[in-house]
Amino acid sequence: MRPMTTARLAIRSFSRAPMSARMGLMLVFTYALVAVLAPVLAPYGETEIVGAEYAPLSSNFPLGTDNIGRDMLTRLIYGARNSVGIALLTSCLSFLLGSIAGLLAVAVGGRFEMILSRVVDVLMAVPALIAALMVLTISGTSVVALVVTIAVIDATRVYRLARSVGANVMVLDFIRAAELRGEGLRWIIIRELLPNIVQPLAAEFGMRFSFVFLFISSLSFLGLGLQPPTADWGSMVRENAILISFGNITPLLPALAIAVLTVAVNFCVDWFVQHSSGLKD
Repeated sequence: MRPMTTARLAIRSFSRAPMSARMGLMLVFTYALVAVLAPVLAPYGETEIVGAEYAPLSSNFPLGTDNIGRDMLTRLIYGARNSVGIALLTSCLSFLLGSIAGLLAVAVGGRFEMILSRVVDVLMAVPALIAALMVLTISGTSVVALVVTIAVIDATRVYRLARSVGANVMVLDFIRAAELRGEGLRWIIIRELLPNIVQPLAAEFGMRFSFVFLFISSLSFLGLGLQPPTADWGSMVRENAILISFGNITPLLPALAIAVLTVAVNFCVDWFVQHSSGLKD
């Protein structure tokens, strides 16, 4: 009975959501479906060379071929799995690191908070793109290095938000009451502090995901993101940009896919924040 009730509540909430939220959820679901079913939906293999270089649009190649003869539609479909999947993994890791560090800094306080905040200040003093370029040039451009590097860089922003919002909650009376009851640090963070800062963290997650998504695409465009032959929307724009000079807008489709997903995610986050706060249109 409980799963059915949960499903009905979810359907009811979706039916009452504004049009922008519905569009955003449908687009996010579509992207996720394409990413999961990429091997089924793609007409060819991800790295398969199926025609001549820069072949024009045809029934066999609806979007033409790229600079070495791979089907652009196939690469675009597989790019959804690689680009979105890695961006989501990186965003989750950065939020895990930043939220834990920020909540610990607020709950523990004292010298621990001061040292952690100074480390974050040093990391944030270096522009994110320059820091990523430096680290990836030294460590290599593997997927693990890419995810960890961007997650650590992005976690500093999450830390600042979690620490700032958490500091406002830590001075409230119910936190003092929990301390007087003898509740431990873990209880205060999980049961008292975290539930009261979920909304700003959720809003920040949408912004951070969009930033990470664009950041990875930018690194791929510069040649330090996902490496060939892995399909990635940023590298697809770089490799086929010459087609724009001949009036072919196919290289702009990956950029359009990036922009649409970014807008859809922000629509969903805006609705979640509004719904969870109890505000009405």
